[in-house]
Amino acid sequence: MSTETTPDMPPLRSWLPTMLLLAAIWGCSFLFISVGVRELHPLYLALGRVLAGAAVLLVILAIKRESLPREPKIWAHTFVMGAIGSALPWTLFGYGEQRVPSLLAGIWNGITPLVVLPVAVLVFRTEKFNAQRAIGLVLGFIGMLVVLGAWQLHGGADLTGQLLCMAAACSYGVAIPYQKRFIAGSKLSGTALSASLLLCATVQLAIVAPIVTGHAPPMPWTLSLKTVASVIALGALGSGIAFVLNLRVIRLVGASVTSMVTYVMPIFAIIVGVLVLDEHLTWYQPVGALVVLFGVAVSQGVLSPGRWARKPKVPAESTAAPVP
Repeated sequence: MSTETTPDMPPLRSWLPTMLLLAAIWGCSFLFISVGVRELHPLYLALGRVLAGAAVLLVILAIKRESLPREPKIWAHTFVMGAIGSALPWTLFGYGEQRVPSLLAGIWNGITPLVVLPVAVLVFRTEKFNAQRAIGLVLGFIGMLVVLGAWQLHGGADLTGQLLCMAAACSYGVAIPYQKRFIAGSKLSGTALSASLLLCATVQLAIVAPIVTGHAPPMPWTLSLKTVASVIALGALGSGIAFVLNLRVIRLVGASVTSMVTYVMPIFAIIVGVLVLDEHLTWYQPVGALVVLFGVAVSQGVLSPGRWARKPKVPAESTAAPVP
């Protein structure tokens, strides 16, 4: 993997518009999921997404004249990543959005960094723990309870939907340190690795979906134009083009700065949910989201003095923000 560093932060105009576009694409993904599950089973929506995403990345590989991984060990790890980083969370978000608004799913996606930290520290041992990170985790946990409205929980579809979205974010939280521990050191390009994991996820969902649902996937011409467009947008944009944009920002400013997209994605998810789907939030959900994001900022050291003074040396493709 290539490493590109500069002593000072590049001009905002060179990377901020791209980051905002990336946040918009991933933030709008929850809208497309909400539209897609109206006609498609969550498993088939996820299958359509990974298939479309894999197709886009394979085209990019062909244009760049790059090949897929050849080592069995890499394919074994991308098989795991395909399951915990794509197939499982995208299916869970689909099930969740059958029960809760898309904007609430977007908020829950923001807890991913809080899960990454303890998993990275305790399981994969790629990070170290300290008092600041502990404080951030406690704040984030409090924020999660506020988003849930823990003082008034009565079960039902809303609670189930929120827990499913939480589980999806936790799946991302395991996938990211797994990727850093077992895949980030590979010399293969991020495009090749991402294409391989999406191909693995496609095979997994193609086997599991008919067994779980009991029927074959519907033909595209039997679906509404909105549903077909949502599947294509989720795959081609959210899992294809967005990766290229994410990689560009990482190369310009490093993975740490790029991960700040986590703070912007829920904003776009809320905006499109309200404007397009006429969804609504209760007062404590955005308040809880702010507490969660503040906890994430504390745990990641974003508020530390001098954090942005110099750009650290970071492998250009080693880490990435969670893909919704």
